[in-house]
Amino acid sequence: MFREPPSQLPLSFEAARSYARADFVPGASNEAALAFVEAWPAWPSRVCAISGPQGSGKTHLAQIWKVNSQAIAFSPEDITEASVAGLLGGSPLLVDGADAIGDEKALFHLLNFTQQSAGWLLMTGIEAPTLWRAKVPDLHSRLTAVPSVELQAPDEALIARVLLKLFADRQLKLPEALIDYLIPRLQRSFVDAERIVVLIDNLALQQKRNISVEIGAQALRLLEAERAAGSADKEEGMV
Repeated sequence: MFREPPSQLPLSFEAARSYARADFVPGASNEAALAFVEAWPAWPSRVCAISGPQGSGKTHLAQIWKVNSQAIAFSPEDITEASVAGLLGGSPLLVDGADAIGDEKALFHLLNFTQQSAGWLLMTGIEAPTLWRAKVPDLHSRLTAVPSVELQAPDEALIARVLLKLFADRQLKLPEALIDYLIPRLQRSFVDAERIVVLIDNLALQQKRNISVEIGAQALRLLEAERAAGSADKEEGMV
């Protein structure tokens, strides 16, 4: 009788996520955004944006630009009227997840400050700034004027290349059939690709077995259980 692996997995060596340019895997879904980031400072505007679904690579591209431009990074929660008032003009700025900024007045002032101080600002969001909801007068018009490049969800070929790189980074040997097994069953997301590799590595260590398609199937079930638990937690938090 098949036994499900326990939900508590032993900790294995967690390879630190690298946002280095050398670790960015290019493909049809992200080549335009990568070219845009690397074209800086020859941008069409001092305020620009990258948009795309979760797990499409926005943060990695933003970090590549951060290194190239030596930008100062802010979280959405950091953007307040007080923090904007304390900024020094001319500095490149990065706000990853800018569509989650709650202080609209602060965002309005940030856009104006960047333009007026001859600075640079890169924002990321799930949708392009033209689609962000804005109640502050004139903010919507400012957002509509922000040039944006869109990332698509990675295709199966790109996910396959990412999986191979992630396994190679951990120096893991895997059967040729495993990638072909995972690809049609895995959501097209870099986040899920990273997570499935961690789960497979942990399961193989726990069971003291070589990586196999069977272990890949177990990891997929665990990943689905994690996703279901996360969805339930979100629904509970909304009640």
